Amino acid sequence: MIEARHLRVLRAVATTGSFSAAGRELGCTQPAVSQQMKALETSVGTPLLVRTGREMRLTQAGEALVRHAAGILAGLTAAEEEVAAIAGLRAGRVRLVSFPSGSSTLVPTALAALRAAHPGTRVSLEEAEPPKSVQLLREGDCDVALAFRYEGAAGAEEWDDLVVRPLLTDRLVALLPEEHRLARTGGQAAALAIGDLAGEPWIAGCPRCRGQLVEVCEGAGFTPRIDFATDDYPAVVGLVGAGLGVAVLPQLAVESVRPRGARTLALEPAVRREIVALTLPDLAQVPAVRATLDELARAASGQSAAR
Repeated sequence: MIEARHLRVLRAVATTGSFSAAGRELGCTQPAVSQQMKALETSVGTPLLVRTGREMRLTQAGEALVRHAAGILAGLTAAEEEVAAIAGLRAGRVRLVSFPSGSSTLVPTALAALRAAHPGTRVSLEEAEPPKSVQLLREGDCDVALAFRYEGAAGAEEWDDLVVRPLLTDRLVALLPEEHRLARTGGQAAALAIGDLAGEPWIAGCPRCRGQLVEVCEGAGFTPRIDFATDDYPAVVGLVGAGLGVAVLPQLAVESVRPRGARTLALEPAVRREIVALTLPDLAQVPAVRATLDELARAASGQSAAR
């Protein structure tokens, strides 16, 4: 194997014409130069220098290696500078995948802070719900995945192979038309048992939220009649506001839209989901990824404080 330090010595010898002069240029002794040249010749398996008295002359192999050495050393220097920039957060790239309500609440605050602190770090954003987002992370198609899982949900996904950065606990809330009898009598801060909505038409959200809704309702003794289903939270809010049904949404999703014509009520007993940022163990050591996780945690802390 050819080592970069040996190439630098070879270039110095070729330029100066002697081991002693190369040693002075490189800041080392003549015997050290001689040893490194012997090691390089052993590595390539052929003589690189012809020694005639005090003069040094390159062999044909030596000339070929010196010719390539300039490009190799320049490439190594460029690589070292780029790696140093990434390590120092003067450059770098992070591929982030988030679910929609996280994209509209936590992500903007986190990425704005990251750009202000490290303007050379670029972050790309794609949207995917878990478990798809977690699959993308495991397959190497993203570096950080914003994900969630419901407390006590059947078949809860395991993340034991990932680095898990807890962000916040998000509580589900009921969303009712403003003129609904329970919305009028309960008030904004009142709690509502999900069983009170057993006979209502329902608007369901994303597939995972939809499954959780059915599970919670069945636990309360009824199966919800789902008239509409959409992954778009503003559409859910709009349908509820138009009086077409009721819904249960994560509080973070409600905070990401203005619920015109609809009123939110707390659910009792509480149903919560854990929101986390996930990455792979090796990626957690990358400065840009670590900085992204830190900013997501700060954004979530601010979100929790504002509630």
